[in-house]
Amino acid sequence: MIIGGLDVGTTGCKIALYDEQATLLDTYYQEYAATHQNGQHEINFCDIRNGVLGLLKQAVGTYRLDALGVTSFGETFAMLDENDEVLSSSMLYTDPRGSEECAALCAALGEENLTLLTGVKPHAMYSISKMMWHKAHNPDLFVRCRRILLGEDFVVYTLTGNAQIDYSLAARTAAFDVEKKTYIPQVFKVAGIDMALMSRPVPAGTVAGEITPSVQALLGIDYTFTVVSACHDQVSAMIGAGVFDPAQAMDGTGTVECIPVLLEEKPRDLAFYAGGYAVVPFLGDRYACYALSFTGGATLKWFRDTFAEEEAARAAQNGENIYALLDSRVPKDPTDILVLPHFAGAATPYMDNDAKAAFVGVTLETDKYALYKALMEGTSYEMLLNFRTLRAFTQDIHEIRATGGGATSDVWLQIKADILDTAITALSCKEVGAAGTAAMAGLAVGAYTDLAATVAKMATVRKTFTPDPARRAIYAEQYEKYANLYTAVKNL
Repeated sequence: MIIGGLDVGTTGCKIALYDEQATLLDTYYQEYAATHQNGQHEINFCDIRNGVLGLLKQAVGTYRLDALGVTSFGETFAMLDENDEVLSSSMLYTDPRGSEECAALCAALGEENLTLLTGVKPHAMYSISKMMWHKAHNPDLFVRCRRILLGEDFVVYTLTGNAQIDYSLAARTAAFDVEKKTYIPQVFKVAGIDMALMSRPVPAGTVAGEITPSVQALLGIDYTFTVVSACHDQVSAMIGAGVFDPAQAMDGTGTVECIPVLLEEKPRDLAFYAGGYAVVPFLGDRYACYALSFTGGATLKWFRDTFAEEEAARAAQNGENIYALLDSRVPKDPTDILVLPHFAGAATPYMDNDAKAAFVGVTLETDKYALYKALMEGTSYEMLLNFRTLRAFTQDIHEIRATGGGATSDVWLQIKADILDTAITALSCKEVGAAGTAAMAGLAVGAYTDLAATVAKMATVRKTFTPDPARRAIYAEQYEKYANLYTAVKNL
C-alpha cells in the first residue's frame, strides 16, 4: 500500500508518500500565494484547491495511492455557495479584522466563560469573530453561504464530498467545546451564524471516504483511494515528531516558532489562558497546549536579507546553504547582546501585537555575526520564558524534539540546549507534519498497527544536543536580564 500525508499550509502544500514499512518514497510541493495589502491578510481557497489537485496529480502520476491523510493550518475558513464555489478571499489569522466582533461576543457571553469552554482566550485571530465580521460587512455575500469550512475539511470535502472536521482543528474556531467535543450552540446564536454551515466534528484519524468520480477524472486515474481527516497541523507535527509523553515538547521552527506540549487535562485556571496559551484536543482524552513566537526562523531570514547580501551571493555561487555559511562565522562563546525578537509583535505569554524588537548591549566592537548569533539566543530565551511561564501547568520537560527549518542548524540547536538546559533531539525527517498525517491515515486503513512505532521509523533521530555546563551558567545569568527586557522596553 502507498500512504500519503498531505500538509496544507498558507504558502503552499506538500505531500509525503510512504510504503507499508513506513519508508519514505517521495515528496512533492506546490506553492501558492497569500496577500498582505492595506492591512488585510488574505488567501484564496481556489488557489488552495488548485494547488492540492495539482500536487495530487503529480503524485499519482508515479505512484498508485491507497490512502491520503489531510492536515492543515488553522483559523482561516472558506465560504462556499450552493454550487460549492468559493465566495470570497479568506482572512488569515494575522488579519486584524474581527476585533469589534470578538469584543461583542465577550460582552454577551463573558470572556472567562468563553475561555473555559473553548480552551482559547477570545481573540480576533479565531474563526468565529471573522465569520461575524463577514456577516456584518458582506451581508449579500453571506446570505449565499451554504458551507463554512476550514483548511482540512475544505480539502476533505473537495476530495470526497463529505464535510467533516477533526476536533483539534474545530477548536481553532473558538466556538468549540474542547471537553464535550461539540460546537457550542449559544456561541453561534449570539454570533448570528447558522451552526449547520459547519462541518461535522470527528476524532482525529477518521476516514472520510473515497474520492469522488469527478476528482478521479481530474486526476486522470482509473482507481480510487481513501481520504482520512487527520488534525490541525501542529498536532500532526507533534505526532510526526513522536511527542506522546508530557515530559517531551516539540520545537517547530519555521517562519513562526511553535512549541506544543502535552497536557493530561484541560487547565481550569484562568491564569493559564491569560498569556494567550491555547489547548486543543489531542489523541484520546489528552490536550495539546500551544506556546509560540511570531518570529522564529523569520528573524534569521530578516538578517539574511538585510545584512548578508554578500554572503548570500557567495553561497549561491558555490552551491552552499546561506544559513550554514552564517553559522560557520558566529563567535564561539555566548554573546553579551540581548535581542527581544518581537519583529512581528509578541506572541505568548504577552500577546502584544504592538510590541517591537530591540537589541541591547551592542558596542563598537560588535560585528554582524555576533548579531546573528544574538538573534538565535534571543529566540531561545523567548522559548525559556514560555517554559517558565507554563511550568505551573505542565510536567518538567526533559526532551525537546526539533523540527522545521531551524532543526537543520547545529549551532542554533546547541544554543537552545544550553539556554533551556534540556536535551534537544534533531530529527532526520524534514516534514514531520506530513509524516504524522500519513501515519494516521495508514493506521485508519490498516496499513499500520502502532502509531508511535510507525512515526519512529518515519522520523529517526539525526543528532542529540546536550547542555554544556559552562555555557549554561553564562546563559542562565543572561536570561535573568532577558526576563525583564520586555517590560523595560514596552513603554518606549
